Amino acid sequence: MKETEGKGKDIEKLVAELKGRVDSLAKSSTANKLVLICFSGELDKALAAFIIATGAAAMGMDVVMFFTFWATPLLRDKKKKVGGKDLMSKMFGVMLPKGVATLKLSKMNMAGMGTAMMKRLMKKKNVASLEDMLALAAELEIRIFICEMSMDLMGIRREEIIDYPGLESVGVATFLAHAGESSIQLFL
Repeated sequence: MKETEGKGKDIEKLVAELKGRVDSLAKSSTANKLVLICFSGELDKALAAFIIATGAAAMGMDVVMFFTFWATPLLRDKKKKVGGKDLMSKMFGVMLPKGVATLKLSKMNMAGMGTAMMKRLMKKKNVASLEDMLALAAELEIRIFICEMSMDLMGIRREEIIDYPGLESVGVATFLAHAGESSIQLFL
């Protein structure tokens, strides 16, 4: 009888140990999640980021886009004006694009002719514009984060950012937390 009780306790201990291992694995496994770092302010690279993001969201993935440095101006609203900026912030405001409609190609821009040709070709081939992709991203509940430090450096204020559901200005720690739990991370 004692021998049976001893084996029962051993089995209980083994089951508890296995359950602990399974729980640990579940906590450390990555989610069905894509995190994109959007670093470029160029049309072709922004298009690639939104094509990948919307495709992943359409496949059921949780998607986070983190806009930093030269990609932050993409999220500026061309209709919004913010006063009270210092000289450097005003200069950045003039030099940087304001919104997705003003982006240029990274290659073969040719003083804007290449960008115009690309947009015309996209329309002809029924490829969604960047404006349409941004709207689709919102529809697919893609989360967009904008880097607080980049905004501060470039003199971009929250009041001049586009209206996008759930858009947040965050620090790198928030981005890293999401990247750490995602199954895919991309830098565009």
